[in-house]
Amino acid sequence: MKRAACILIACMLSTAAHASPGFDDVRAKWRSSDWVLLARDGEPLARARIDKNARRGDWVALADVSPALREAIVVSEDKRFYEHAGVDWRGAAAAAWGNLWNTRTRGASTVTMQLTSLIDDEGKPAGRRSIGEKAQQTVGALWLERSWRKDQILEAYLNLVPFRGEIVGLSALSQTLFGKAPSGLDEREAALAAALVRAPNAPYPKVAARACVILRDMQALHGARTFDPCDTLSGYVQLSLTRTASAPAFAQGDDALAPHLARRIAGEAHPAAGARVRSTVDARLQRFTRDTLARTLAELNARAHPRNVHDAAAIVIDNRSGDVLAWVGSAGGSSNAPEVDAVLAARQAGSTLKPFLYAQAIDEKRVTAATLLDDAPLDLATGGGLYIPQNYDHDFKGWVSVRTALGSSLNVPAVRTLVMVTPHRFAKTLVALGLPLSKAGDYYGFSLALGSADVTLATLANAYRTLANGGVARPVFDLADHREAPEGTRVFSPEASFIVTDILADNNARTRTFGFDSVLATRTFSAVKTGTSKDMRDNWAVGFTSRYTVGVWVGNADGAPMWDVSGVTGAAPAWNAIVNYLNRRSDSQAPRAPAGVIATRVTYQNDIEPARSEWFVRGTQMSDIGLTANAAQTARGASADALAARIGAPTNGTIFALDPDIPPARQRVWFERAGSGARLAWRLDGKPYGHDARAAWLPWPGRHVLELVDAKGEVVDKVGFEVRGAFAKTVARASR
Repeated sequence: MKRAACILIACMLSTAAHASPGFDDVRAKWRSSDWVLLARDGEPLARARIDKNARRGDWVALADVSPALREAIVVSEDKRFYEHAGVDWRGAAAAAWGNLWNTRTRGASTVTMQLTSLIDDEGKPAGRRSIGEKAQQTVGALWLERSWRKDQILEAYLNLVPFRGEIVGLSALSQTLFGKAPSGLDEREAALAAALVRAPNAPYPKVAARACVILRDMQALHGARTFDPCDTLSGYVQLSLTRTASAPAFAQGDDALAPHLARRIAGEAHPAAGARVRSTVDARLQRFTRDTLARTLAELNARAHPRNVHDAAAIVIDNRSGDVLAWVGSAGGSSNAPEVDAVLAARQAGSTLKPFLYAQAIDEKRVTAATLLDDAPLDLATGGGLYIPQNYDHDFKGWVSVRTALGSSLNVPAVRTLVMVTPHRFAKTLVALGLPLSKAGDYYGFSLALGSADVTLATLANAYRTLANGGVARPVFDLADHREAPEGTRVFSPEASFIVTDILADNNARTRTFGFDSVLATRTFSAVKTGTSKDMRDNWAVGFTSRYTVGVWVGNADGAPMWDVSGVTGAAPAWNAIVNYLNRRSDSQAPRAPAGVIATRVTYQNDIEPARSEWFVRGTQMSDIGLTANAAQTARGASADALAARIGAPTNGTIFALDPDIPPARQRVWFERAGSGARLAWRLDGKPYGHDARAAWLPWPGRHVLELVDAKGEVVDKVGFEVRGAFAKTVARASR
């Protein structure tokens, strides 16, 4: 009889040996309920749940489990875990004796026996078992102890055991209940976790009572108690367990470094549960960019001067490969729409389109960097009436070079250039750059020169990358496994790209508008342009170094206008910080001049601009630049002797819309007199305003009447005009 029993046990062990998987098989079969977006070095960037049936985290190695939790599980579930060979015969005898006399005792199932059931039932709770099932569980436990090590058994158990509700495994429990990794659980957290193993869905008081027993048993192992570990335990248990009902779909903290990028990839790639998708993002750069944007918003909303700006976004692209190295869709802690991915949101481009306009005009040989353009009042007839572009400060500069016009972001010269290029052809160029224009150029008209079209930060930054790459447009890549190497599309010549890049890197070219001390200047080479949209709803800073293209947007995701924020105070400081971080270990080098350009010394007649060395497309170079008599007369409107005295500027009915790209203190409206009359004087809104032929006025919002009067006070000419803009309060203060 005894021999038959031994043979039966041996047969059962042999059967279990063939049926039970190994430790490596169990671990390999484990699938998280989430998919994880990884940085290029494997660091998690974001985590999102896919499997809605259960909440499972990553497999946790026993070495990454806190000693307190390992001790709590052994104390609670299997006190002689390290002594028995899979079955605690002494505990089983005590349980049988208690059941015989109908007394309440703990179950006799060891951790190993429970693990056997978890493996057999694929992680589902076992429930009550028949005698045959118990026997099979016992044999399975004996086999596991012979083929697995103790540390493997405990590790697999902690990863497979169900806790509360849908939570399976220690990783999900630690993140959901305690918001930390399993390695950081303390004694109280460990006792609560162990208590849930025995009664996963028990009410709060029962779980608290069970955790209290475990805590006291743990303290008993280490000597006498100096305090009651169960004080305030009930409230703590209730607070912790309520977190399971509202656990986020995306992980928080550093596990959510790139939630917006993860959401977009999930919508396009549809990763499966347990998938680990490697991106091109640099985790350190991503973290720095996110923190920089958050700091910028905090500074803009300082209590002394709040600017009503609550959102910011940024993207960093590797110029050569097209890899997206940073993608921060939102950094607004006080945002009204934090889920909006501002990297992909369509916004008005503002002055950021001007570099592409001048590059096209240079390629078409309509202008050079030295060409003079007239920055003077301009009226253009359109289908909807007159289009009258204005500069931000209304201080028309007169004749300026293309270098000055682009560097100082002057609007009227840009519109004059678009008249030569035509909106239709310019719109086709913008589409070739990858910008998402939804209409033809004629729809936007001449306002396209000032960025009236909607673009996204992602497409705008990649368009600037085209300039960085000598005029060749290529796509960007955010997934490491899906990169290709397309030939690209040539949009601009290498010569035009180089000349525009040189202008965008020239701090001297910016001084007419931004002054010498500009935040756009960096320690080493960079080319950058700012832009601000109508009503100050969007603020941009986009540019590149020799290796990276950086785009920053600042504004409000809900479209609300900002207060007193310009290109150099909003996005530019964050752009500058990111560029300096990228160049912290190596210097950015200016591009080499292509063979098709030539440097020539140019001088301007009447010192319109200082003499300098200028770059030209070979064959278009010139050395002496001036104005013909006809050009000068056209700029003034007529010669002084040809007309009677009148008001040359502003024209009647002009509406001045303040351009927020220029600092408020530099705003001016210029009153210009045409014709003869040395004794004529200005009168503004009924009050004298000087005798100069050209007088500057700090604009005041509202409607105004400007009169030109003679020595007797008789009105020679009169015009009405209006000032509108977002800096009304600032202007009012400055004029006092």
